[in-house]
Amino acid sequence: MSYDPAVANRVLAGLRPFPVAITTVDGGFANGLMSLSAGSASIIPEAPRATISLTKYNKTHDMVSNSGIFVMHMLSAEDEQVHKSLEILMTLGGSSGRDGDKIGKLRTKTGVTGAPILLDAHSYVEARVMGTLDVEESSIFVGDVVATEILNEGQRLRIGDAWSKLPADWIAQYDANHEPQLANARARRFGAKA
Repeated sequence: MSYDPAVANRVLAGLRPFPVAITTVDGGFANGLMSLSAGSASIIPEAPRATISLTKYNKTHDMVSNSGIFVMHMLSAEDEQVHKSLEILMTLGGSSGRDGDKIGKLRTKTGVTGAPILLDAHSYVEARVMGTLDVEESSIFVGDVVATEILNEGQRLRIGDAWSKLPADWIAQYDANHEPQLANARARRFGAKA
């Protein structure tokens, strides 16, 4: 047996096929980001739960931690909707909420928790946090689903398809913006060795 991080990442990447837009609100300020670490957290059909993992570097992490609410949005792959999905991805994934309002650039309505619902998403679940697990560089939030809706029928957007449609200059900027987040995560996990 051997350990190869490249092989581990290849296996684990298969578990994260969908880009997910996460939104929240805290103290009257709405924010959001894109995540590949989200999913279902319950087998009880009448009491669904959702799980998201957010790095501590992100403002949205602190806001979910403070407010105890989040909305997990799936994006649409349908031809008539995919441009809106890419707009959501580039808006929420292209900059930090610390740099200004990202949510105001998107079409929204207010959910039952007060968090913004992205109207151009495929679907969403809105949740109240019932438990949090600290994993050094990230927190895993588990939420009881309190509202849900399918906004646009059809297929959900997969990350490989999304990435193939994004402009090269946006991807380059994303990669550059991602470096401080990676450095922060490594410092939290490995300390001075990072």
